[in-house]
Amino acid sequence: MAHPVTLTDILAAEARIRPHIRHTPVMADPILRGVMLKQEYRQETGAFKLRGATNAVLSLPPQALATGVVTASTGNHGRALAHAARAAGGRAVVCLSHLVPPNKVQAVRDLGAEVRIIGQSQDEAMVEVARAVAEEGLTEVPPFDHPAVVAGQGTLGRELLADCPTATTVLVPLSGGGLAAGVAAAIKARAPRCRVIGISMERGAAMAASLAAGHPVEVTELSTLADSLGGGIGLANAVTFAMCRDLLDDVVLVTEDQIAAAMRHIHAVTGDAVEGAAAVGHAAILAGHVTVSPCTICILSGANVAPEHFARVMEGQSQ
Repeated sequence: MAHPVTLTDILAAEARIRPHIRHTPVMADPILRGVMLKQEYRQETGAFKLRGATNAVLSLPPQALATGVVTASTGNHGRALAHAARAAGGRAVVCLSHLVPPNKVQAVRDLGAEVRIIGQSQDEAMVEVARAVAEEGLTEVPPFDHPAVVAGQGTLGRELLADCPTATTVLVPLSGGGLAAGVAAAIKARAPRCRVIGISMERGAAMAASLAAGHPVEVTELSTLADSLGGGIGLANAVTFAMCRDLLDDVVLVTEDQIAAAMRHIHAVTGDAVEGAAAVGHAAILAGHVTVSPCTICILSGANVAPEHFARVMEGQSQ
């Protein structure tokens, strides 16, 4: 079972990005016995995406970085790429759809990237990425389906095992599969009996639909509390689909109400406002979709939630 990203690639990424990435904390959930929270939202850009974007940018030749990098994003990857490109002295162009929350759009602009708002989905924004590559000579750094991005995200799996060597289950937010593929590759290489479960929302979960179909499929991108998990995986997916198919032990979907309840729970135990995408692991546990094993880790992937959205969740709303 050969995959385009191996433990060797993840170890190389770990060495490359170590000076630029925070080793984020792990805490025990004081209410859910046996559950650990990986507070990855404490990265400088507020989400795990900084790992993959930094590894990809630092792997580029100087000329490509000088000309510029481009990506499509639901927000967090664009912010991470803007940060990584600026730190390396390069130019970044980020293509976002009209579904991306305004706070995430502004955060990308604040890091000096050029923002282009295109269409009603990440797939439509990808059309502008292809044009920029072909006509402007920019280098694409995809949000997930790229070996260097996946290897960078895999460093999070290495951290999990370093901090929690007895981990029995890891719940990973599942979107395009960059995080899930990288974390699963890192964990299965060292702890093959540890279960890695991808968690996504019921509304427009592209990877879940693709895995069920046995090949990449298109889905309609819908408004959801877990907006960071939106978007397609690409019909020509070359990296993450096969890795998620082969390495994930299960995929679980959660409802909007379950995500909202999990966001409130996480706020109660941490005092922090996390994104809906970061709360899906807790949503699965609280809803009874996942049985907690002796050491179950939920990856809290990001905290770039719009304040007004979080306020509605705290008031008991799920939309």
